[in-house]
Amino acid sequence: MNLENYFITQFGNKHIGDDGALIDGYVYSKDAFFENIHFKREWMSYFDIAKKSMLVNISDAIAMNADPKYILLSVAMPKDMSKEDMRELARGFKTVAKEFGAEIIGGDTISNTKLDITITVISKTKRPLLRSNIRNGYLFAYTGELGKSAKELKKLLRGGSIHSRSKFVDIHLRTQFVKNAQRHLKAGMDISDGLFSDIDKILVFKKLGIKFLKKIPKCVGCSGEEYEMLVAFDARDKKTMMRRAQQSRLGLHVFGKAQRGRYVNRCKAHHF
Repeated sequence: MNLENYFITQFGNKHIGDDGALIDGYVYSKDAFFENIHFKREWMSYFDIAKKSMLVNISDAIAMNADPKYILLSVAMPKDMSKEDMRELARGFKTVAKEFGAEIIGGDTISNTKLDITITVISKTKRPLLRSNIRNGYLFAYTGELGKSAKELKKLLRGGSIHSRSKFVDIHLRTQFVKNAQRHLKAGMDISDGLFSDIDKILVFKKLGIKFLKKIPKCVGCSGEEYEMLVAFDARDKKTMMRRAQQSRLGLHVFGKAQRGRYVNRCKAHHF
């Protein structure tokens, strides 16, 4: 067990385990976006920093088939930020909130030595998509393409630059696909820690293993911050699922099947 999982187990709360906590039809989710951990200020504009921090948080709501309603911001800002920098940061937050029909209702602001952001999203759902509804024999698939985010991060860490439309900066959440396919999706989550790490979080609920139907290179399976969807569904619904993905103008790649056994994640933990 890695240190992150160990810490989470100390709370033993029944609401912990999905992308957010589901309580009475509402989903409560929260993520941190810290300078020198998730980004460096020289990599991105203040607008893009705010935009990405919002999207990675709203991704948890979308992954649970929930509609974001209210947002709380906590921003720790260095003293060298100008008023123009602050306006750009605020513009990024507001742009994404407006795109998803959510309202920023408050939070906290403090002075800090670096730019650290934490966001709480309160969402509403009538048909929640959970990780726990997995069964032996279900197929696993992921949307879009994986692996680019890790490559682009390596470029940045080596002092290089990436395009403003790079997947590391310009995230596209799979909202329409989840809505179109919700009747047939059995389990799901967003891919934030890497496919191999995130599949482990689903399999653990029923102590299942996985039979891989295609070879996935480690550089692809361990690439974090992809924010694609990892989904599970009945094999009988495969054709329907492919049609739903096509309707959403999105690739859907079936890569595995749940089976009895034990799965071992070979990726290095991203958080600790």
